[in-house]
Amino acid sequence: MNKVALLLCSLFLGSNVLAAMPYDHIHLTATSAQDAVNWYVKNFGGSAGRFNRGDADRVQYPVDRVFYDEISVIFFEREPTGGSVGTGVDHIGFSMSNVEQVTAAAVADGATQIGDFFEFSGMKIAFIEDPWGTKIELIDDPDTRGLHHIHLSSPDPAAALDWYREVFGGELEQWKGVLPAINYSDVWLMAAQANGEIVPTQGRAMDHLGWAAENLDNFGDILEANNVEFTMEPTPFRGIRISFVEGPDGVRIEVVEPD
Repeated sequence: MNKVALLLCSLFLGSNVLAAMPYDHIHLTATSAQDAVNWYVKNFGGSAGRFNRGDADRVQYPVDRVFYDEISVIFFEREPTGGSVGTGVDHIGFSMSNVEQVTAAAVADGATQIGDFFEFSGMKIAFIEDPWGTKIELIDDPDTRGLHHIHLSSPDPAAALDWYREVFGGELEQWKGVLPAINYSDVWLMAAQANGEIVPTQGRAMDHLGWAAENLDNFGDILEANNVEFTMEPTPFRGIRISFVEGPDGVRIEVVEPD
């Protein structure tokens, strides 16, 4: 184990707190990546783009993602095996000042509204499902705009958040003084009590989550310290390195090492 990894592990073992690793992407599934990109940009903003690291100067990759600052929502082009509800990642959230108008526009553009509008801590909230099966929360949170949160679903929400904190760092906070959450790159990770059986995310509308590691070999040492194994060892891909691990409740997680 090198000095950097030893330092990280000692920080983890000594204080039980690691600096939060940067959040990188959410990988969804849609029958047409281009259609999904256009739909998300039209309804939630962001910038359409393509893979642009590594060998991107030699290869023209297709437009398959939407950038929300440094975080991207990426689309596998295939038929989802099911929606996000019922997996370990129930939904993602966007913060908008005009929740009712955004909801109406998204529904007119193929989304399905789930339930009625309601308020939480003075914030207007709505739930919709995109045309490919991903559940989305729209919330008017003036403190965080744009891509807002990822909401896990687990039989043991506290244990799930503890796992993410131990593996990806960060501190457990009380979002709005009410909900336990961890902040990664200005995106909140939350967890709710699951209702019924939970199935793995792979292949579903919400296929996997993604973090970034400065060095995947060092990250492997952190995994080992937490009795977690790679489900795919660090592998070269398009000029970078990628890997996968499995989180609680069958959540597929990609960890990338940028070039």
